[in-house]
Amino acid sequence: MKVIIAGAGEVGFHLAKLLTIEGHALTVIDKDPDELKKISQHLDLEVLEGSSTSIGTLTSAKVQKADLVIGVTNSEDVNLTTCTISKHLGAKKTVARISNVEFLTSKEKLDMSEIGIDELISPASLAAREIKRLCKESALTDFIDFDKGKLSLVGLKVEHDSLVAGKTIEELAPLNDDRNFITTAILRNNETIIPNKDSRFLINDHAYFCANPEGLNRVLEVFKKDRLEIKHIMILGGSSVGYHAARALSKRYRVKLVEPEKERCHKLAEQLPDTLIINADGRNVDILEEENLSEMDAFIAVTGNSETNIITSLVAKNHGVDKTIALVENMDYIHLSQSIGVDTLINKKLIAANFIFRYIRQGEVLSLTSLHGADVEVLEFEVPVGAKIIDKTIGEVNFPKNAVVGGVIRNEVGYIPDSNFVFEEKDHIVVLSKMSCIHKVESLFK
Repeated sequence: MKVIIAGAGEVGFHLAKLLTIEGHALTVIDKDPDELKKISQHLDLEVLEGSSTSIGTLTSAKVQKADLVIGVTNSEDVNLTTCTISKHLGAKKTVARISNVEFLTSKEKLDMSEIGIDELISPASLAAREIKRLCKESALTDFIDFDKGKLSLVGLKVEHDSLVAGKTIEELAPLNDDRNFITTAILRNNETIIPNKDSRFLINDHAYFCANPEGLNRVLEVFKKDRLEIKHIMILGGSSVGYHAARALSKRYRVKLVEPEKERCHKLAEQLPDTLIINADGRNVDILEEENLSEMDAFIAVTGNSETNIITSLVAKNHGVDKTIALVENMDYIHLSQSIGVDTLINKKLIAANFIFRYIRQGEVLSLTSLHGADVEVLEFEVPVGAKIIDKTIGEVNFPKNAVVGGVIRNEVGYIPDSNFVFEEKDHIVVLSKMSCIHKVESLFK
């Protein structure tokens, strides 16, 4: 595919990194020569200095031949204008990053496709959606469910009392007689391992499993984790992410939101009738204690300061809060969650970039997700008519070593396949894959 990215910032850089790994023809446009120099030093792509709203600049980038134009500059207006002009100049598809969510909430009133914009991406609302997903299970560091829980992909930290600590996957087999779960990845010291039967679980590893409902309960038993229901949540920070998170979570949980600015509190109180808004400085531990921090089931820190979010999440953990989530601005921080004690660190730019990346995927992809800090993609494919894998086992299709089939949903039932499992048309297949072999995986589903 030919792809043009307007904006060489963090979102643009991450997208460009994903795309160049896959060998797409890529051009990045930005006004800042320093940003372009940085991206060109790290990645093999074409850069173009100039305004992405300039017809001349877009023409030089061969926008008329572009399969996809992505506007991810820091300016919402520039992104919208870039996409509109690009579509009229011949680009097949356009995606614009926005900050004003009114565009999303007014879809029925405003058809953006009429002005050349195929998709709008709000990093704040996407981050809130991710937070809602992570709050489904307090004992897990990551949780993705497929087809309403028929299969789940879960992440847990290997601790001293975990039954898997020090064992290989082969040695774990007696704990999984019914084959209700499978180890799909291990994250260790920032390295993502696609395991084999000889892979050993070490203390402080983050282990990821694909499981059916019975298997999920078994995984929690093996890790000696209680399946605690989240009822009470405290959100620190009334930012855009905080607002969207509270709006989504207050429909199911009892939510408190702590925000220091009085005017912002009044506005939030009007917009969030089901959320208790507290005007206070959440950096003050005494205030958090007065607001019953120790009685919370989850603590979500989404202020504009990454360090504040991390430290207050650690304070919450120290007060016995089961689930902690911290928003960080620096993408490099994501890997730290494995070692510093916060359950999950999220970055809204990274989430937005991964969401946009789904437009590049080929085959019958039903969903695409990334694991926080891990170098893998989680894809759900539907096996189409005539696909190469139909009537074959995993061994027969020569599945790549750096990818693994986590599970299959067939006729509303989730299965953890073994080497003799035969794929059928219309199966929904959950795959974890490193970027290096994603093309080979996709080719199996064509």
